[in-house]
Amino acid sequence: QPLVPYLLGEKHPLGTRLANFQKCVRTVDFDDIGDNTHFTFFEMMGNWALGDYFKKEASEGSYELLTNEEEGFGLDPRRLYVTCYTGDETAPRDEETAGIWKNLFEKDGIAGERIYFLGADANWWPAVKKGEGNWSGPTGPCTEMFYDVSGELTEGLTLEEYKAADERQQLVEIWNDVFMEYQKDDGKVVGKLATKNVDTGSGFERVVMVLQGKTNAYDTDIFEST
Repeated sequence: QPLVPYLLGEKHPLGTRLANFQKCVRTVDFDDIGDNTHFTFFEMMGNWALGDYFKKEASEGSYELLTNEEEGFGLDPRRLYVTCYTGDETAPRDEETAGIWKNLFEKDGIAGERIYFLGADANWWPAVKKGEGNWSGPTGPCTEMFYDVSGELTEGLTLEEYKAADERQQLVEIWNDVFMEYQKDDGKVVGKLATKNVDTGSGFERVVMVLQGKTNAYDTDIFEST
């Protein structure tokens, strides 16, 4: 919310590239609290491009930080899966981002199906929920990154297999790149923003979980008794 004026085109005093570490209280998805990855209180890591880089740089940067062994987290790219926006009357199918991911996986010799197109309930931000939708402000499609915490899903999955693994929490969302280029008024897209922006989020507790080789975020050293 504090960055909305800058997503709408106002100049930020710190420039066009920002990073933040935000304390959050969950105000939706209450029924998910207490499973392997959802908390009442959590912390969100993020970075922002305000009229600076866009889809290519954001996706490539996300992949590099997640998988680079020298300067990143060094996660196994064979355990990485991504989703993109499937498109509708609001905005077109995001073939551009899917193509970027395809090139990244092919460059590293990562085989198997691992890029999926999903609808606005999963790949549009702010998320579209049934019975809601009166958001006014910057909005756009997103691409989400999921990691196989079981270590067993390295060869690729069909869409149906991906959904089942996500439901079982074998796959856990660890990053979300939102491409803010549209303007909403009372829940409806009314045009494009003056600038293209990137809003990313990565759950701190979930990243710690995968880095420590856990399948449940409550088992990390964040929650160890001191």
